[in-house]
Amino acid sequence: MKEATARAEELERRHEAPLATPTDLTAKATKEVAGAMNAVLADVFALYLKTKNFHWHLSGPHFRDYHLLLDEQGDQIFAMTDAIAERVRKIGGTTLRSIGHIARIQRVADNDAEYVEAEDMLAELREDNKTLAASLREAHNVCDENRDLATASSIEVWIDETERRTWFLFEASRRPDSSGH
Repeated sequence: MKEATARAEELERRHEAPLATPTDLTAKATKEVAGAMNAVLADVFALYLKTKNFHWHLSGPHFRDYHLLLDEQGDQIFAMTDAIAERVRKIGGTTLRSIGHIARIQRVADNDAEYVEAEDMLAELREDNKTLAASLREAHNVCDENRDLATASSIEVWIDETERRTWFLFEASRRPDSSGH
């Protein structure tokens, strides 16, 4: 009985301990940064799938332009996933393990509607990207507090990319005024 308890306690200790990764970040810093970045990663996966969902289900007079825009944005969003997960691992954290894990911590809402107007798709993705930019800023603050400059630096690039997507979605959804502008 004592041996089983000792084994269980050792397993729990190892489960809670950061990975043996060469970093000078404290265990507390690793846990906080990894937690913030895993939440961002869940949002990025949710935003990627929503972007592809809308890309696949677009229709209307601007189909080609919107279809290409969302395809490009989906590729850019997906490219973030590996970099985020690998950054978490580099500092000794663990990262997402399943779709269920993503669903438990994502903050970007899914859209399972049978039909969504193209303009509403762009508006929803624009707001989701704005939300992601805010989440990235929050994660940047966690990195700053824990002196994780490398993760903070990467986040700055992702904020810029996210703001660019937001801008493009805004511009794509603008209607010309009566003068044609």
